[in-house]
Amino acid sequence: MSIAVGNYSFEGPYTSTDKLENKSGVYAIHCYLDGKYYLIDIGESSEVKNRVENHDRKECWGKNCKGTLTVSVYYTPGLQQQGRINVEQELRQQYDPICGKK
Repeated sequence: MSIAVGNYSFEGPYTSTDKLENKSGVYAIHCYLDGKYYLIDIGESSEVKNRVENHDRKECWGKNCKGTLTVSVYYTPGLQQQGRINVEQELRQQYDPICGKK
């Protein structure tokens, strides 16, 4: 299963972190409501599963989702951190997610 986020094909969406791997990638947090997925956060990490499970913005996710929280991931084995940051910033500009604003 996959979901398009911008021009990228993300694995998921998943309702738990069980299927996530501790690999480098860009993750997307969605709220599934009324048959649609709404992007509420985007981030990057060298260990996606650990990052999502221990995220400091989990409270924001819960506060801004009245449906079901889901996570999807775009694994980036060929990219270093700056490459992941570039993808994250591109998607943040495109979607302007509610969580993670400075």
